[in-house]
Amino acid sequence: MIQDTSKMTRCGFVTLVGTPNAGKSTLLNKLVGAKISIVSPKAQTTRFRILGILIRKSSQILLVDTPGIFQPRRMFDKAMMAATWEGTEDADIVLLLVDVKFGLTSLLEGIIERLKNSDRKVWLVLNKIDLISRDILLRLTASLIEKMRFERVFMISALTGSGIEDLLDQLADHLPEGPYLYPEDDLTDLPERLFAAELVREQIFIQSHEEVPYSVTVETESYKELCNGSIRVDVVIYVLRPGHKAILIGHRGQKLRRIGENARKQLSHLLGRPCHLFLNVKERSGWDRERERLRAIGLDVVRS
Repeated sequence: MIQDTSKMTRCGFVTLVGTPNAGKSTLLNKLVGAKISIVSPKAQTTRFRILGILIRKSSQILLVDTPGIFQPRRMFDKAMMAATWEGTEDADIVLLLVDVKFGLTSLLEGIIERLKNSDRKVWLVLNKIDLISRDILLRLTASLIEKMRFERVFMISALTGSGIEDLLDQLADHLPEGPYLYPEDDLTDLPERLFAAELVREQIFIQSHEEVPYSVTVETESYKELCNGSIRVDVVIYVLRPGHKAILIGHRGQKLRRIGENARKQLSHLLGRPCHLFLNVKERSGWDRERERLRAIGLDVVRS
């Protein structure tokens, strides 16, 4: 789609940061109006930066979802945190998303201190406001404002959509003037083969026990368009231990089939064409220390 250059346009990057499970991915999907980032009830679902693209008024808003911030230990963790903080460096606006149920934690205080030392515009977004009383919400807001001078404050529910329209309007009005950086009908820059792997990983998060999802990585080995217009996708799931492989496969392969079927349906819907998804589970001890594996899932390698 060709952009109309006769009117003034705005375009800029808006980076979402916060603690794990603050609702960043849910908010991204709600703002874009489509499923761009995978979501699960478990923390640390997002592992790398994901771009969502939308047009509001005459502004192209480039939303960057980032991994939830936590104290890194492994090479894998450090790569995730690097992706988060690098996402703030190029941002025109940073949205600090706060889960109001947990309030002002020590981890959140650390994030605020780091943001205070940056030269980015930071807006405070209090999420899940439908889950606490107004009095508690107002006290929390006052405590956060004491910690940092935020340019703007919003109270929303990413799940229900409350407060979303005002947030979008304000973002559209405050991005810098400039041409659009992406075609107007684009929703993301995420490659389809990486998106397919992410949908499989989402199902692993949803259907597996607490320990398993964090010991798994998913890669698309092959992504081919067939002569009938359908897509064949071959995906490999790497696990750290033999026990995790058995859990994912399940009795007579039932769990793996369920994971594949649910991911296939979503992928077919999102791509608008039939998809044939094939899964293979392999044990690979130490995959989370392999630079090639980190690069394959969209993370830059952090050197110690």
